[in-house]
Amino acid sequence: MSNADTTVGDDGPEMVQINLRLSKAFLEDIDTTWKEEGFNSRSEFLRYAARDAVKHPEFSREGWKQIAASEHELRSGDAELVSREEVVEMMGRDEDAE
Repeated sequence: MSNADTTVGDDGPEMVQINLRLSKAFLEDIDTTWKEEGFNSRSEFLRYAARDAVKHPEFSREGWKQIAASEHELRSGDAELVSREEVVEMMGRDEDAE
């Protein structure tokens, strides 16, 4: 077990503070992203990202890279929007199973 600090919020679950080592360049990318995406803090953004990774393990690292690349192409005007059906087909999922 770690030496993490634990605090209890007034209305929320027990929160545990952890230490995380990242490269300076990666931390700068995180800081730019959370601010651009409208999160209130770095911690809020990292909790959101970690929650997504745990709740949606079916998204592979390659899948996230493809999503990021597609988002970049859309923002730069180098791509066109696709329909929900096209996205489901690209993901190889059975729409009726949803």
